Amino acid sequence: MKTEILLRDEDRTRCEIWTRVMGYHRPVSQFNRGKQSEHRERLHFREERDAAEPVARAA
Repeated sequence: MKTEILLRDEDRTRCEIWTRVMGYHRPVSQFNRGKQSEHRERLHFREERDAAEPVARAA
């Protein structure tokens, strides 16, 4: 059974977004305006195949 959850605007809270910077995690809201702009423009990398799969080589 699928139940739809409805929230009023008063019940909502701001979602804090964190990112990894130089080996540690930091909330994006603490970035300066320039870094926040860079974060918005980032492209996310997606691997097309499982890196653990062996690559077929031509003989």
